[in-house]
Amino acid sequence: MEIIDERIDGGKAFDWGKTSKDYAMYRDIYPDIFYQKIVDRGLCIKGQNVLDLGTGTGVLPRNMYYYGATWTGTDISPEQIEQAEQLAKAAGMNIRFQAEATENLNFPVESFDVITACQCFWYFDHERVMPHLAKLLKPNGRLLVLYMAWLPYEDAIAGASEELALKYNPEWTGAGETRHPIWIPDVTYRYFESEDHEEYDVMVPFTRESWHGRMKACRGVGASLSDEELLAWENEHKELLMEKAPEKFEVRHYAALAVLKKK
Repeated sequence: MEIIDERIDGGKAFDWGKTSKDYAMYRDIYPDIFYQKIVDRGLCIKGQNVLDLGTGTGVLPRNMYYYGATWTGTDISPEQIEQAEQLAKAAGMNIRFQAEATENLNFPVESFDVITACQCFWYFDHERVMPHLAKLLKPNGRLLVLYMAWLPYEDAIAGASEELALKYNPEWTGAGETRHPIWIPDVTYRYFESEDHEEYDVMVPFTRESWHGRMKACRGVGASLSDEELLAWENEHKELLMEKAPEKFEVRHYAALAVLKKK
């Protein structure tokens, strides 16, 4: 499904379906501490019903499945949901997945104890979404927003790969990340109050192949370049990694979370 949003990449079209197989293979990279910090806050655990927005290939519910929560994952891309279903089935996990835009979700009022939004919060139409999410949450329910990004100005390999992505897609607005709390739009505070936030550094291990796949699976590359552009980028990026990266290495990222409590 092609998406055009003037707030993102200067309105350049992107389609997560184009990169779903790479996404499934190379974007399940959050370290254990990423999940532990969620559990330590008493979220997404046994006895809770959790809705994961923008679930992609189901990375969050699949990795947190054995903490005992009941999970539903939704995503605007049918191709992403197809991959999520295949991966969950292969692992013997009972997770409900649904291909649907967050703006169009139709669950009963007060269905969920927790709603999560990992790596997707800025895509939403917040004026429409925030009041609806509040209705879907039970009293005192939590909205958990999660994010992780490489730090291109501190990590040489990440910086070089990002520069190459910008060469092929100069409008890509996902570049140039630095540490900061997760952006929460003002409309959110009509329905939620801020309860907690944290930002912390993590080192994420890669091989040349897996880092190449991770870069290819991002919005600025695999989801938006033409077939010809993507082939050229792939060839150049592989050469770059042979020159600059050992076979195994780590990339510095920062991770962030924000916990919002329903009013």
